Amino acid sequence: MAEPLREASRTALGVAALRAAHLTLDAEPWILDDPIALRLLAPEALSMLMDEARLQHPVARALRAHVLLRSRVAEERLEEACAAGLRQCVILGAGFDTFAYRQPAWASALQIFEVDHPGSQEAKRARLAAAGIVSPPNLVHAPVDFERTPLDEGLRAAGFDASQPAFFSWLGVTMYLTLPAVRAVFRFIGALPRSSRVVLTFAQPEDDAASTLATMAASVGEPWITRFTPQALEAELRHAGFSVVHILEPEEARRRFFEGRADGLPAPRRATIAYAEV
Repeated sequence: MAEPLREASRTALGVAALRAAHLTLDAEPWILDDPIALRLLAPEALSMLMDEARLQHPVARALRAHVLLRSRVAEERLEEACAAGLRQCVILGAGFDTFAYRQPAWASALQIFEVDHPGSQEAKRARLAAAGIVSPPNLVHAPVDFERTPLDEGLRAAGFDASQPAFFSWLGVTMYLTLPAVRAVFRFIGALPRSSRVVLTFAQPEDDAASTLATMAASVGEPWITRFTPQALEAELRHAGFSVVHILEPEEARRRFFEGRADGLPAPRRATIAYAEV
């Protein structure tokens, strides 16, 4: 079991720790209620939760708010998609995402595909087994290395039906990939049937706060490679076949998710979350 654990993305573990910290440090109402994240953390990650001073540092609080916000937005958009009749949900670069393991009743009609690097998936399965968490029957794992394996190939092998529309959640991944790899995913989703949709995050160029995070990621061997301005991202998405593109602006995020919070979690200062529909 030790070998695959070494292959888990350290940033993925950090993200899970931030989701867990929300329930121990911040105030209700939760932006994202994720009780599973804590159960997936190994002792070295659990130790992060004991360092409250570090977690309450302004950079850590901003990162925690971003991680919570992006998952909340993705899950709200997924609920809309499910209500509209979509029955396939693809979580790209799933890491230690826990949606499938805490899914609400409305998600039972979905076929959920978790797509990630084989080593990361093996590490996650080991953590789940150690925590006694059983995979739900509507979850399928699709091992894909985005730089080497065509997404359509990996999904098709896992039972994905490209003749039907699908919802994609692609959080915290695009900045780690080359531009050709990102464009290949855009083209794949953009060629799917009408009403297919995606929620994704992106890094903007010349962002001091993001540069701090990029430096931290590079220090653990996961450098940022690709960034977009909101205008450039919209152009890429429309070129790939998307007819609707919505960039979540900071003021909208503040009003909908952060206004009046007792814990003072900060709203984002720059746009980093996008929704697009074919």
